[in-house]
Amino acid sequence: MPHVPAHADLILQAPWIAPIEGPDRLLKDHAIVIAGTRIVDILPITEAGRRYKGGEIMRLDGHLLMPGFVNAHTHMAMHLFRGLADDLPLMTWLQEHIWPAESRVVSEQFVLDGSRLAAAEMIRSGTTCFADMYFFPDATAKVAAEAGLRANLFCPVLDFPSAMCSGPEDYLRAATQLAAKWEHEPLISVGIGPHAPYTVSDTPLARIAALAEELNLPVMIHLHETAAEVDSSLDTVGARPLDRIDRLNLLTKRLMAVHMTQLTDDEIARLAETGTHVIHCPESNLKLASGFCPVDQLLAAGVNVALGTDGAASNNDADMIGEMRTAALIAKGFTGRADALPADTVLAMATLNGARALGQGDRIGSLLPGKQADIIAIDLNRIETQPVYDPIAQVVYAAGRDQVTHMWVAGRCLMADRELLTLNASGILRDVAQWQETIRD
Repeated sequence: MPHVPAHADLILQAPWIAPIEGPDRLLKDHAIVIAGTRIVDILPITEAGRRYKGGEIMRLDGHLLMPGFVNAHTHMAMHLFRGLADDLPLMTWLQEHIWPAESRVVSEQFVLDGSRLAAAEMIRSGTTCFADMYFFPDATAKVAAEAGLRANLFCPVLDFPSAMCSGPEDYLRAATQLAAKWEHEPLISVGIGPHAPYTVSDTPLARIAALAEELNLPVMIHLHETAAEVDSSLDTVGARPLDRIDRLNLLTKRLMAVHMTQLTDDEIARLAETGTHVIHCPESNLKLASGFCPVDQLLAAGVNVALGTDGAASNNDADMIGEMRTAALIAKGFTGRADALPADTVLAMATLNGARALGQGDRIGSLLPGKQADIIAIDLNRIETQPVYDPIAQVVYAAGRDQVTHMWVAGRCLMADRELLTLNASGILRDVAQWQETIRD
């Protein structure tokens, strides 16, 4: 009986595919077959035409196909503060510049417009999924849905009031309402985001731990960002911040601990034992002179380490290719070992490890049949990335984000040949210019 080809909506053909997960590091002259929102097959190009029919066939010569980047820590709306207060240490930057600016201008409209700017930059940089912690997360969720991006919104919690909420209980009520509102949207997930141990007291932190357990919600917190933070905690509560949040039952596989530049061997072992995820933000840590996350030690201990850009007010971009390169080079210089963080490892940190930290490693972060079709194409046929001996190393050490030419999220194309398909670039720039005048005044 003759073979009847199966249906495909889209077949992507390229000289190289980096699946990230599975038996093969790199596939040559293969095709990715997409039906609906999922990858249904990855096989040699010569076989794809025989086994599948229908839909569009796209040949991307000179390109590497790989999973979209997972930016595991952002503050999307803070794109409107990009360049506002550069070259300052963390607490001066926060207390004397960012917090006063936020108190003057942050609103739901501010978050909508800032998040659109960030979403456009992320699409043009290859990020298909982001984790955001900022005020008015419902506005960011709306922008993500409009743009077609996959988003994980961590509702902020602080001891003090803001334009969004009056205090801890109000923030937690907002978090539970947000989770209920978006629970049936496949691209949107919700968590709780206590800002930091120095801005959230014990009672709300304990409440967050209980609520996260009850509702199975992820938690994100800035932790051990600077030596000053650790010293201040020792002075005020007699314990290091990690000890304190462990005592409050927050150190679990649901926790994403961001920055983590100050760690002892015992603390690294405890992170591994509890399954806590670490989110490494190397460029923000460098710019604010916060310190160095011991990534090689964490990975060696079995801790899942993902990569994030932090907000554009302290980075100052949302470029995950640049973040990978910085992470790899810092690790080599910090340890004195050229093999401390090789290209394959840092690429996994920027994709699959981020997906795992968000509890979505079974759905995104790698290219395997059955997973969501969150895919980017990177053009390596450029002067800047020729010749190509190792496409993966070339992306990490030589490529620029302008070489990301196409993006799909859940099988939907968000960018083709560098053109945004779901967002209005000229409208975004017009809104940003208006905010610039407001913030400057």
